[in-house]
Amino acid sequence: MHDFFRPGRSEVMARDAMIATSHPLATAAGLEILTAGGNAVDAAIAACAVQCVVEPAMTGIGGDCFALYAPAEGPQAGRVLALDGSGRAPAAASAAALRDQGLAEVPRVGPHAVTVPGAVAAWTRLHADHGRLPFARLLERAVDYAAEGFPVTERVAQDWADAAPLLAAQPGSRAVFLPGGEAPRPGARVRQPLLAARLREIAEGGAAAFYTGETARNLVAFLQGLGGSHSLEDFAEAAGGASYGEPIARSYRGYEVLECPPAGQGLAALMILAILEGFELGPEVPLADRIHLHAEATKLAYHHRDALLGDPEGAELPVAELLSEATADRLRGRIDPRRAGTPVLWNEPEHRDTVYLCAVDGAGNAVSFINSLFHGFGSTLTDPASGILLHSRGTSFRLAEGHPNALAPRKRPMHTIIPGLLRKDGRTVGPFGVMGGHYQAAGHAWFLGNLLDRGLDLQQALSEPRTFAVDGRLEVETTLDEALLADLAGRGHRIAPRPTPLGGGQAIWIDGDSGMLRGASDHRKDGCALGF
Repeated sequence: MHDFFRPGRSEVMARDAMIATSHPLATAAGLEILTAGGNAVDAAIAACAVQCVVEPAMTGIGGDCFALYAPAEGPQAGRVLALDGSGRAPAAASAAALRDQGLAEVPRVGPHAVTVPGAVAAWTRLHADHGRLPFARLLERAVDYAAEGFPVTERVAQDWADAAPLLAAQPGSRAVFLPGGEAPRPGARVRQPLLAARLREIAEGGAAAFYTGETARNLVAFLQGLGGSHSLEDFAEAAGGASYGEPIARSYRGYEVLECPPAGQGLAALMILAILEGFELGPEVPLADRIHLHAEATKLAYHHRDALLGDPEGAELPVAELLSEATADRLRGRIDPRRAGTPVLWNEPEHRDTVYLCAVDGAGNAVSFINSLFHGFGSTLTDPASGILLHSRGTSFRLAEGHPNALAPRKRPMHTIIPGLLRKDGRTVGPFGVMGGHYQAAGHAWFLGNLLDRGLDLQQALSEPRTFAVDGRLEVETTLDEALLADLAGRGHRIAPRPTPLGGGQAIWIDGDSGMLRGASDHRKDGCALGF
């Protein structure tokens, strides 16, 4: 329970429905849909569409999307569906061609960073299969905010200002995102008429409005003009590209933790939990011990992620073996409780920019939903004709020949964005997610440890200070005290204070006895949880 003498937030309680997002206008839009009779899927799409307008650094229609959906009604009740809305590389993509240009990795700013965006295909597929209200109704608030303007909130303004130098270097982005030549300040009213037009087209024409016709022609011409290999056929094929799969799962402290399957990094989150389950981590365990073990488990899991994960269509991934007790035992045995192990050197670009949201409706349908541009403002490439900002997910590809995540035609890159879902005894307990790019797998494990090991409530579990073992250092938020940091440094961790918070997060808990809902939204973002 929240200590009311201290700053912070209480959990939000509701009876019939709940939504939690990283932006208050998105939460309000989702709640509006729920009160109008929409279900969890409807609310999630409406909220995400608003975020694509009001959180432009974090997400957009030029990005990708993943979801876990747990229907409580209908023929698929009791199942959990994993929706993959990630985009593929163009059919003419070539790692060899980029190596011949002297490149060792895919540049963030440039057409090769842009896989065909998958978000709109994911929204329309999920809605067609599981939505309740008309699709156009779900985008009304997003269209209004883009056309008539929205107020810039404090965290959004900070992220916008940080990216201003990169945006200024791109004519299309400079025109759209730097009105008056600078990033808008908190409270400023910002309009995006081109985005409003695209959202209206998608509302009326669905995925075809994005992947075929004038919008697709504009995007392809823009990317080809920059040296990209994208084609109209690549975009047309992506219109129906979102697909369902079976979630992967691992038990932790009596609960079943579900993640999307590879090419997402949910496997790494489950590996961290599998390693940590062999340690005693109850409320009495000192925080320094908890952080140390989490860091060591993270390094081991991410080492395997980086070496093995890629598009499962192109390689057989040993998922069952990596999640087995035998593997967890072997990896656990490599951890010294008093000493940091040899760092696994990080060889992935670091990215922190994504939006996560979750919703539960009156019937008990639950959705865990995440939409991303990857870097802040993605590739920073905005097509001046369509007004669409394009993501940078292609930078996750490797250019090394033979690597499971090597760039190849029509291939999907390893993805960092991972929605999570918790179940117990076959019943959905609740959706959860932690934003923060590569941190997300580590963040899932940290959140669940706070919740299930320490007994913290949802809001406390999200609000606790965070650390991240990355690139041979231990990144720490500034709210950790000096004595604890000295303890960790004494164990061999190279302490690196964070200039910005580690990600964000949202969660909803469904009380199986009372049926009541509890929601929480991370203080690291502007958002909130609301219900009725």
